[in-house]
Amino acid sequence: MMRHSDLSSIIRLNIGGKKFCTTIDTLTRREPDSMLAAMFSGRHTVCQDAEKGYVFVDRDGKHFRHILNWLRDGVVPTLTDSDYSELIREAEYYQLLGLIEGINSILNKRKDDEDSCAELTRTDIIKCIQSERVRFRGIDLSGLDLSKLDLSFVDFSFACLKNVFFSRANLHCAKFRDVDAEGSIFHNATLRECEFTGANLRGALLAGANLQSANLQDACLIGCSFCGANLRSAHLQNADLTDANLEGANLEGANLKGAKLSKANLKGANLQRAYLRHVNLRDTHLEGAKLDGANLLGAIR
Repeated sequence: MMRHSDLSSIIRLNIGGKKFCTTIDTLTRREPDSMLAAMFSGRHTVCQDAEKGYVFVDRDGKHFRHILNWLRDGVVPTLTDSDYSELIREAEYYQLLGLIEGINSILNKRKDDEDSCAELTRTDIIKCIQSERVRFRGIDLSGLDLSKLDLSFVDFSFACLKNVFFSRANLHCAKFRDVDAEGSIFHNATLRECEFTGANLRGALLAGANLQSANLQDACLIGCSFCGANLRSAHLQNADLTDANLEGANLEGANLKGAKLSKANLKGANLQRAYLRHVNLRDTHLEGAKLDGANLLGAIR
């Protein structure tokens, strides 16, 4: 166990068996809010192999060299779409939001160059939202970059929103009923009181999003990331959260009746006063979670 403070200190990392050497400055400078920056900021104690001096991280090391090069130079590597998908998953784990944005910018440009099948462009969307009532019900908007737009109260119900980039968009009270938004990016978006009933959000990134009082009943949330998201008083009845990452999320007062939480990561999550009655928590990771006042009657643990 040791603490690090000197920015020039050499750090030896073992990422799933692959060995890397770098410095504290590299790990903390470019993405100061990332998990790696937090680990080596000097505020936390990290576990180090006593004999070989490596800090072990239990992740696939295949793309970690790309992560280090991003942290060193700020350059997004040129990869295939499938490799980008794998790299985004790793960047999501390490909470490297700048890298995620860079990858999605490249992917969106590729889609534009290939004459994306989306029925509207970002420019079309901007023109439409200037009207009083906006509906994109059933429209194919797959692959569009709609980041940082004010899309509050917009009705996207039944639309195809695969791989849409909604990062930092204002989607307050927007409707996403029965949408197909697989792989979409909502990180740091405002989604308060949104309706996602019956939506397919498999693999979507919602890290840091504000989903207070959102309705996600019957939604497919398999493999979604809600790291640090605000889900206070959210409606998650019968939602499928299998393999979802809710580490550090705020689920205070959330209703999880009938939700599937197999292999879900709820480490450090706030579940105070949450409704978990009869929910199967046997394969759920709850280390450090706050459960004060939660309704756990009949829950399987």
